[in-house]
Amino acid sequence: MTSISHESRPGPQPIRSVARLISTEVAASLAISVMWTTVLLDALWGPNIETSNGSGANTSTVPSAVAISLFAFLATWALSRYAFGRRSKDD
Repeated sequence: MTSISHESRPGPQPIRSVARLISTEVAASLAISVMWTTVLLDALWGPNIETSNGSGANTSTVPSAVAISLFAFLATWALSRYAFGRRSKDD
């Protein structure tokens, strides 16, 4: 009786995983750059947030970039934790 040996499955190819890792990091870097460029452009040409009391005697003005930068900071933090966090050996 003869037996036919089956070819073993090739292991994971490190080139593809490195390429995927690099593309994830590049996409995250591009997204973070766009977020902060948006904050910069809003700071230069964006409107202000103006508040006043009922009679208009007390008014305050804050650039809208202050509020946008809060959200950009939170998004940058979350995105960088996801994209640049330490990978386990199983990935």
